[in-house]
Amino acid sequence: MGKEKNPRRVADNEAMAKTRMLRVSPQKLNLVAAMIRGKKVDKALTDLTFSKKRIALDVKKCLQSAIANAENNHGLDVDELIVAEAWVGKNLTLKRGRPRARGRFGKIMKPFAELTIKVRQIEEQA
Repeated sequence: MGKEKNPRRVADNEAMAKTRMLRVSPQKLNLVAAMIRGKKVDKALTDLTFSKKRIALDVKKCLQSAIANAENNHGLDVDELIVAEAWVGKNLTLKRGRPRARGRFGKIMKPFAELTIKVRQIEEQA
């Protein structure tokens, strides 16, 4: 009996990785995600390695996870992978504060974000 197998969320030539609870604002994370969209994965890894942004290391880790998923779980060729999509979402926000002058309270928001990277295998043009 049993249940039917869940359908794949991505196409046959794609693989995906998701990282949640990244301690950075989604706006700042999107700058780094935009830097790698549409590039070949080896070029994207190089760009993230030498980026001055603090969050680039976490984005690189997520991209390496997507590459490993493509190779090990879906049998795709690593040399033909590109970053098809990289999108950023909001996560929770810690609300903190600081006392200010005349009895007021200054709000400090500490946002978290999540990142999803989808890699796709393309055929090399000869």
